[in-house]
Amino acid sequence: MTNYLDFEKPLAEIEGKAAELRAMARANEEMDIEDEAQALDKKAADLLQQMYTTLTPWRKCLVARHADRPHCKDYISTLFTEYTPLAGDRNFADDHAVMGGLARFDGKPVMVIGHEKGNDTKSRIERNFGMARPEGYRKAIRLMDMADRFGLPVITLVDTPGAFPGKGAEERGQSEAIARSTQKCLQLRVPLVSVIIGEGGSGGAVAFATADRVAMLAHSVYSVISPEGCASILWKDAEKMREAAEALRLTAQELHQLGVCDRIIDEPMGGAHRNKDETIANVGAAIGEMLAELDTGKDRTAARRKKYLDLGQKGLAA
Repeated sequence: MTNYLDFEKPLAEIEGKAAELRAMARANEEMDIEDEAQALDKKAADLLQQMYTTLTPWRKCLVARHADRPHCKDYISTLFTEYTPLAGDRNFADDHAVMGGLARFDGKPVMVIGHEKGNDTKSRIERNFGMARPEGYRKAIRLMDMADRFGLPVITLVDTPGAFPGKGAEERGQSEAIARSTQKCLQLRVPLVSVIIGEGGSGGAVAFATADRVAMLAHSVYSVISPEGCASILWKDAEKMREAAEALRLTAQELHQLGVCDRIIDEPMGGAHRNKDETIANVGAAIGEMLAELDTGKDRTAARRKKYLDLGQKGLAA
């Protein structure tokens, strides 16, 4: 069953009518409704294309948050083989919002790390809706350290509203853990590629995405704060999230123009949730191409640092 977003209600009505007609035809074999159903299918396809070629930044946020988008676990199970999960920060606990471990990508050993939101009520609560605590970032640091030691490329899959802001997380050093994870990304000698597969929220995303190559799915978002949070701060009104989304320049297309995003990965018409297999295949192809661009035998630290220093200079010039 398709879960429709609010702005997709007209589409839901048309596709619903087509489904009703076909259900009636199955119940009564004498009914001939295929021509009418096909006409509705075409109308729905045209409306879908119109909607998704004119998405506003706020609507892209809604698509990026869609509950049915493929999540980190889906990508790992499809694109990677011999995945061996590694758990815990060896200090406090294992954070289920962050998953990672050793695996093979295209037959080559890698370290894969990502945020996992979960796909039903139970798993979303267990995964804390993809909001990592300090122990999640410290686990990621431990895995990146291991990858660096053994010369394994690191692949990160980012999908988080942001780091968890709870009292316990702050007491255990949330800001310090995020900063050290970002620092570790900059210190890695091995190639590091990152893909924003849904939401890239604040420092919680930067801690995984300070990479040699950063790719974004076409309807993903990446920003310093959520539109609702920005609106609450600037206008004292969370309902101004549409204006905030415009101002934040958080879409893949805008960030590609700014140089923050290195490549945009195509999504199926209607978003990643409408064809998960195609989306995952597109991400896999992009990861393979990005890794091929990077020399695995060369220390990547200086080039990665220069990339982000140059990005800051471009921002000052703008």
